[in-house]
Amino acid sequence: MSGIDPEVSGADASGAALHWRALEGLYASAPINALFTSRLEVPGEGLARIRFDVDPACFHAAGAAHGTIYFKMLDDAAFYAANTLVTDRFLLTTSFNLLLSKPIKGGSIVAEGRWVSGRRRVLVAESRLIDESGDEVGRGTGTFMRSRIALSGLRGYAGVA
Repeated sequence: MSGIDPEVSGADASGAALHWRALEGLYASAPINALFTSRLEVPGEGLARIRFDVDPACFHAAGAAHGTIYFKMLDDAAFYAANTLVTDRFLLTTSFNLLLSKPIKGGSIVAEGRWVSGRRRVLVAESRLIDESGDEVGRGTGTFMRSRIALSGLRGYAGVA
């Protein structure tokens, strides 16, 4: 995976790729992500992929991943997919709807996020979780709005860009 959309060229491609790498750095720098074995990849505009390892530390009493883990993975993937389109401001989740379709009993999970609509004030993105068998185990849709927080002022973002 090259990380650059083939339809983006020249200076646009290098600027977009820098933004995407900076978003990956921002994800890695977030203190909450030290609690999880996970990695963000931004393969192109409007897309995000996060690989998570789900282990028993994330389980509820019945031996499967707690719903907070679904939310974390789905929200992050949709959020970063949307933030690929916004190069100056950090987005905030304003609403997020979940569908939990299958228990996660552990292993490697991929959260795939995709921007759906909006570019100005509110952006809509969706995400899905795929387990090691290739089955969809969850799905989410969220709305995200621009905050007053400049991306360039955030340590994790600024450290890469």
